[in-house]
Order: sequence, then structure tokens, then C-alpha cells
Amino acid sequence: MTLAHDVAGSGTTVILLHSTVCDRRMWDPQVPALVDAGYRVVRCDLRGFGETPMPDRPYDNAQDVTDLMDLLGVQQAALVAASGGGQVALEIAARWPQRVTALVLLAAAWAGHEPSADLRAFGEREDALIEAGDIAGATELNVHTWLGPHADEATREKTRQMQRHAFDVQLAAVEEVEPINGEADLAAITAPSLLISGRHDLADFRWIAAQLSDQLADARHLELAWAGHLPSLERPDALNPVLIDFLHEAHTAR
Repeated sequence: MTLAHDVAGSGTTVILLHSTVCDRRMWDPQVPALVDAGYRVVRCDLRGFGETPMPDRPYDNAQDVTDLMDLLGVQQAALVAASGGGQVALEIAARWPQRVTALVLLAAAWAGHEPSADLRAFGEREDALIEAGDIAGATELNVHTWLGPHADEATREKTRQMQRHAFDVQLAAVEEVEPINGEADLAAITAPSLLISGRHDLADFRWIAAQLSDQLADARHLELAWAGHLPSLERPDALNPVLIDFLHEAHTAR
């Protein structure tokens, strides 16, 4: 199955991988800026998000993305990924390091991370709301938890719509199917990497960014004082220049 996707612009390819709170629409504020900066931008919906349906068998998100690259004739690309999409990007960069030219991870999840009490409490509360049939309540919990103080009401509503749609698609599945998550061998990742965290996010994601920046071969960590978990939505005016400057720097150095 081909992931739902769209392509804009021309030049070096940048692939955008969404948070599992959202879908590919979360990158609406980044696409025009990246195209104007001279990039070909590919964004896709992972399985069970946006316009990509749930699968009926175990699936491999990293393989899905590289299959899409093959379909589009993309041999190499920079990966820009948020939260759960960041975990997918790490796996791609570890399994196919020659295909990744640069890596930008925004509040990335990491398979090797042991959740804090706060993150476990969030998961337990979300599960309880879903079990009780309160999908609206579970949606609001996500909007409240994952957006920082600079997100305006339009951004909160857009995030609300994306999260509610994901719940509707995933809960309508006949049976629950889990992704196949491979362990990312961080030592195999060669791409220059920027790890971005937000001071208003849960501590887990600040810790992950710091750990990854220490363990990856060519990486640095940037903490944004204004940001929560989804800085690309919260303040694209502040995030986009950081993103574009890093991509230009990484590709100029090659």
C-alpha cells in the first residue's frame, strides 16, 4: 500500500513525517517556506492517520516511507520529523544511512526510552477516556498536553481535528494491528542531526533530545524556550528559519 502523500517544489528532497497527534496537515506552515527555500517537499500520512487507512496486518512504518521514496524516485532525502514520526525517522536513518542527508527531530520519541511518571499518567488517562467512550475528552487531553502556550486557538482547533480524525480511523479498525518497530542502531546513523526540544514539553522529550545529541555521531541539541511539543505548529515563524538554516548548512557541507 502506498502512503497518502503530496509533493511540492523542486530541488533537494525533504521528507516531512508527522507526530502521532497529527497527520501530514501539521506541516502546512512549513511547506511554502521550504519550497521558497529551494526544496522539493514530500509529506505523507503514516498508516491510520490522515488519508492513509489502517492496515489489516502488522506493518513497518520505516519500510513504508522508503517504499514511497522509491516510488517517487528519491534516492536521498533530508528527514524532518515530529514526535512519533521522529522514531520512524531514526529507524530509517539507522537502517538506510546512505539515503538520509540530514535529520531534524522535533520532540522525537525513541523506542529505547522508559516513560516518566508524567508520561505514563498521560497514557493511562487517555486509555481510560477511550475505554469510557469519551473520544472528545481524549482529544482534548491531547490538545491540552501537546500544545505549548504560544499556540493560538486556530492551531488548537486544527490539532483537535487531526487528533480526532486519527482516533476515528484507528478505533473503527476491525482489529488492532501494531506496527513493527525495529530498534534503531544509533551508531549506524551518519547524517548531521538537529535535535529540537521545547521547554514547555514533558521532560521525557527534552531528555531524549539531550541523549540523542550525545549519542549520534554528528548532532546538536537546541532547546526552544517558547515551545511545547509541537513547535512547528505553535510558532512556525520562529521555527522555519531554524529548520531552513540547518538544512542549508547540512547540504552545503556535503
